[in-house]
Amino acid sequence: MRAKLPSEEGFVERDGVKIHFEVYGGEVGPACPTVLFLPPWAIVHSRVYKAQIPWFSERFRCIAYDGRGNGKSDRPEAVEAYSLDHYVADALAVLDATGTDSAILVGLSFGGFLATILAAHHSARVRAVVLAGTSALIGPGYERMSVPHFLCKRDRFEGWDKYSQDYWERDYPGFADHFMRQMFIEPHSTKQIEDSLGWAGETDGAVLAKTVLARQIAPAIEVGEAMYGKIACPVLVIHGEADQIQPYRRGKLVAELCGAEFVAVPEGGHNPLGRFPAKCNTLIDDFLARRLGLGAISAPARRRGDGKRALYLSSPIGLGHGRRDIAVAQALRKLRPGIEIDWLAQDPVTRLLAASGERVHPASARLASESRHFELESGEHDLNAFQAIRRMDEVLVANFMLFQQAVTEGGYDLVIADEAWEIDHFWHEHPDLKKSALVWFTDFVGFLPMPEGGAREALLTADYNAEMIGHVDRHPHLRDRAIFVGEPEDIVPLSFGPDLPEMRDWIPRHFDFAGYILGTHPAGFGPREELRRALGYRPDERVVVVTVGGSGVGAPLIRRILQAWPLVRERAPDLRMIVVAGPRIDPVSLAAPAGVEMRAFVPDLDRHLAVCDLALVQGGLTTCMELTAAGTPFLYFPLRNHFEQNFHVAHRLDRYRAGRRMDYATATPDSIADAMLDALARPTAFHPVAADGAARAARLIADLL
Repeated sequence: MRAKLPSEEGFVERDGVKIHFEVYGGEVGPACPTVLFLPPWAIVHSRVYKAQIPWFSERFRCIAYDGRGNGKSDRPEAVEAYSLDHYVADALAVLDATGTDSAILVGLSFGGFLATILAAHHSARVRAVVLAGTSALIGPGYERMSVPHFLCKRDRFEGWDKYSQDYWERDYPGFADHFMRQMFIEPHSTKQIEDSLGWAGETDGAVLAKTVLARQIAPAIEVGEAMYGKIACPVLVIHGEADQIQPYRRGKLVAELCGAEFVAVPEGGHNPLGRFPAKCNTLIDDFLARRLGLGAISAPARRRGDGKRALYLSSPIGLGHGRRDIAVAQALRKLRPGIEIDWLAQDPVTRLLAASGERVHPASARLASESRHFELESGEHDLNAFQAIRRMDEVLVANFMLFQQAVTEGGYDLVIADEAWEIDHFWHEHPDLKKSALVWFTDFVGFLPMPEGGAREALLTADYNAEMIGHVDRHPHLRDRAIFVGEPEDIVPLSFGPDLPEMRDWIPRHFDFAGYILGTHPAGFGPREELRRALGYRPDERVVVVTVGGSGVGAPLIRRILQAWPLVRERAPDLRMIVVAGPRIDPVSLAAPAGVEMRAFVPDLDRHLAVCDLALVQGGLTTCMELTAAGTPFLYFPLRNHFEQNFHVAHRLDRYRAGRRMDYATATPDSIADAMLDALARPTAFHPVAADGAARAARLIADLL
């Protein structure tokens, strides 16, 4: 899912060639300056800036366009159509077509070269320039990317000999794979490489060859050393010290000639904007604030009194996070009565917070929806959670930047992050971005491959685990407190991957254990019959509750269960079924049979689960553990390819001897009906769930205050 969609898009045509552009953010004018993202080499297109545009369009009007040769722009036939003069003219045409008098220019690689040309020869149109891995025709270059090397005839094509017109005609994908791996030489860059290969696949070797051959056409303007002396606007240059595409010394020379601020990325490759987006976005923010007075993040507001302030982030993937986090917050207030807590959260968690009287940070409304992303990633009761998280990178970067602004302006003493993956990742990757103490909550540690993912998924999950382990090993104190929601026995007895530690060895060395945390333990609900009466249930009726969490992923499961319901009613006519569709599923769309009661959002769902006679649920941990604590019989249907539900949750439920696991793929209406009636007839003997998890967690947090 894209973190933000354009507010406007269109084409501008020059000499019969159409250039596609997109506009994001506010209206043109002095109150909303424009940032123009210039296209790099045509092997990729404007999506290469996906980690920048959602954030900067929060405060600026942003324009991006696909350079001729890729994306939605045309691919002209003639080599001459790819000359430098045409690329410069395209940029000016996009500015004109969007009514932009002047703009801040951001350019990666060839886009950086275009930015310097525009700043030197069209200075009235340029307010400032940001260059990343910039190309140029001055300074040292790599001969392996020269036109003579490209045209050289050879019999073998190993390494950079793949930069060859002959090879591109034979195996363009082979070159693209080589090039992208040289672009991202940093470890753990699998997602950036994968994205870039996808964009490279939108052009072909014949088109790309024309862009190389066109370099032999002399531009009509001066682009040598003298050009850089004409640049008068502020310039920021960001360049990787290990850049394999544009030498570091070239970027350094460009910066020296135009008097730019220069930031070296240690051991960095060619695309720091893509590989280190949080750091680069912050560098650009700081540069624009200092040099142009634009988009500055405010200093922390003056406090009232001496109380501590915390910003609490609760994962929107499952309402259970919200319930347990509210319980922790309430327990923390008992220990530290003066603490002020703001919540950065998304729907549907914000509904729980509102019902509990909690204060939601206004930036919450601007977060990109993680729930929506997971819905788009899901199939029929099928969600590869690891791949969905991996493909959520654009959303996570955008939301991290909003968080970073909120925590900086709020002057918080503490951030409590319940599976807010982006906070933990980017603060570990760039410890200098950390703005407060950090408490990290999670109920599982470690991605696991699903069998259907094969060797590729096994490699990727191990790589992600290795990155996380490396982060913690390099910065062991960045998490001021890491809390595992559970006990050591709840850790699955598996490895993080080949040549990586065993989870049961590594996790206890880096986490404190709070025991399981429930919103409210059923023991605190009072006598069961009194609670049933308060919730509107008759003493003599048996109630079945169906619930699938806070996202829209569970709709197919509800429909399958509704197909089983008439079969159950034939054999148990006294049963009453209540289906809680959740806030993101329209109950009407489920076409429930007569007699089934449909509900949308139920804020006290844990109480209904505690007193019903049977529950049918997905495999989410929180709901299953609420049922376990209440001793309520339940059937659970883990989502196919969901590593957490199939491994981490299933292991924990087995330990508690709780629930009956069902396979959605083989569960027919008849087998579901049989399982329901069998569960209703059998007494439960679950292991007890401790009731002090929230208090234990609060004590661990209170020590930091």
